[in-house]
Amino acid sequence: MSHHKVGILDPGAQYGKLIDKTVRKLGVESQIVDLAASNDELAKYDAYIIAGGGASVNGVDAPKYNPEIFRLGKPTLGICYGLQLIVKELGGTVEKLDMREDGPIEMSVETDSVLFQGTPKKQVALMTHGDTVTKLPEGFVLDATSNGLTAAISNAEKNMYGVQFHPETDLTQYGTNIISNFLFKVSGLEANYTLEDRHQAALEEIRDTVGDSDVLLFVSGGVDSTITALLMAEAGLSGTVHAVHVDHGMMRHNESEIVEVALKAAGIDLDVVRDPDFFMNASTDIRGTQSKTLKETTDPEEKRAIIGDAFIKLRNREIDRLGLDPNTTVLAMGTLRPDLIESASELASGNAKVIKTHHNDTPLVRELRKRNQVIEPLKELHKDEVRELGMKLNAPDELVWRHPFPGPGLGIRLLCAKEAYMNDDFEDVAKQLAKHATDDISTTLLPVRTVGVQGDDRTLSYLAALSGKEDWPTLQKIARAIPKSVHGVNRIVYIFGDALKETSQTKITETYPSKDAFDQLRVADDAATKVLQKHGLNKAVAQMPIVSFPVNFGEEGKRSIGIRTMITNDFMTGDIALPGRDLPIDVIHEMVREIQKDSSIARIVYDLTSKPPGTTEWE
Repeated sequence: MSHHKVGILDPGAQYGKLIDKTVRKLGVESQIVDLAASNDELAKYDAYIIAGGGASVNGVDAPKYNPEIFRLGKPTLGICYGLQLIVKELGGTVEKLDMREDGPIEMSVETDSVLFQGTPKKQVALMTHGDTVTKLPEGFVLDATSNGLTAAISNAEKNMYGVQFHPETDLTQYGTNIISNFLFKVSGLEANYTLEDRHQAALEEIRDTVGDSDVLLFVSGGVDSTITALLMAEAGLSGTVHAVHVDHGMMRHNESEIVEVALKAAGIDLDVVRDPDFFMNASTDIRGTQSKTLKETTDPEEKRAIIGDAFIKLRNREIDRLGLDPNTTVLAMGTLRPDLIESASELASGNAKVIKTHHNDTPLVRELRKRNQVIEPLKELHKDEVRELGMKLNAPDELVWRHPFPGPGLGIRLLCAKEAYMNDDFEDVAKQLAKHATDDISTTLLPVRTVGVQGDDRTLSYLAALSGKEDWPTLQKIARAIPKSVHGVNRIVYIFGDALKETSQTKITETYPSKDAFDQLRVADDAATKVLQKHGLNKAVAQMPIVSFPVNFGEEGKRSIGIRTMITNDFMTGDIALPGRDLPIDVIHEMVREIQKDSSIARIVYDLTSKPPGTTEWE
């Protein structure tokens, strides 16, 4: 069957594949193409969506584009950077103001634009921008505003629409409605592209890539690698598929045993390899310099690179152990689209910025791809699509709905540091933060950094803490306000227990990857997870990373624990499970009590940060 096609023009979007996913979910085929695509390439598509990006349209490094986009007369929707590009190209003005917007923000719809049909006049949308449209091009109408800033514009005669927010993300309340209006009411497309089309495309890719070669499949036990294994079996390959689960010493409590039992029940014969020392003693080449071993490393990106490359080195060892041909054996992985986007893989985007390097997209993995020795049949899918495919393939429910667990495991949930993270701006940021304190709620700047994503770009910024009255709606409101004015902070937590009087903490416990540190985190993670499961709330959150960070709050030698709950469908954006609204407060307090049974833990905190500005993982 022939399909209408939407071209998603890419200036370096972190959420480009979410646009792709949303369009496909609505039944329309789409393809991500370069913003500077040729006229012949542009002619293949019935409508265009210009995605967001981390650059400024006024910057010298602004991505190149083909101006014919704006002259072909095809329906066009500009999102964030895409809106600003439309404005600049057609004679409007885009400026950098003192105020930026990051996170879910209420906007007001001012007109009866077809783009907003069926949605209310007041609605929450995800904003993530520093530049703002200050003058519209001739013929355009201002359709929506947020905080007095331009939120949406249109020129119905030209079939051109632009939004400053991200309708493709979960954090935009009526985003799917808005994209649907563009596809069907503005562009007049048909909805006839299904999950079965993508299922068959994945099987075809497996057969074309693998041929008669043998396959080594690393299986973590999560839904991604499990569905990959089921697809490999369904493809009916003539070679042998060897499924291997690696216990690298950074797994959750009894994780490997649970994985082995569950996968055998699903019909997958699993070979379990336990070798923590191999990973702890691993090192790799990072930008031409040999790194320290993992057990000596504190930098989060270096840890990810070492762990990712250790998997490839282990692949070589396993190929040798199994008597396979290293030149023909194909490595199968359950890589998803978000992994590639956040790693800035060329498979996802030619312009995207690195947010964090995923273990399945390191330079060694990319080298194997060039040699056509990697098969990633899920790389076009997002987590919710994989789960839908898993149900279609009759995968066990307990595997389909397991919380995601990163390949590096607890290796990226243990924040390591040799010394406190305090730049020259530390005191100034603490003073800015203090302006958000109230009579009941104190603010404290913590001397560690976490990774975030703001304006489609990576940030490494301070961790801020609130303490005092446990008024969760107010705490969330303050947490959302802080990144808008305190640009040195991208993550905010609430500290349980007595309020802190100090506006900053300066002491940490020196921490490296080690069995003792992982064991402490393993116990805390197990305690919190068991409480969630005990109350039947496993599906109430999509993911609940438990994090160890080295701030000791004056108790020498101790570390602290963070609880990070996420509600998300797309796993590229998300919001916290707010105590009292999404999770019972008593359940959260029970988690805290269970974790506090370990007297080596200083304080326990609850992450209040949506994604963006903070990523799901802290590293």
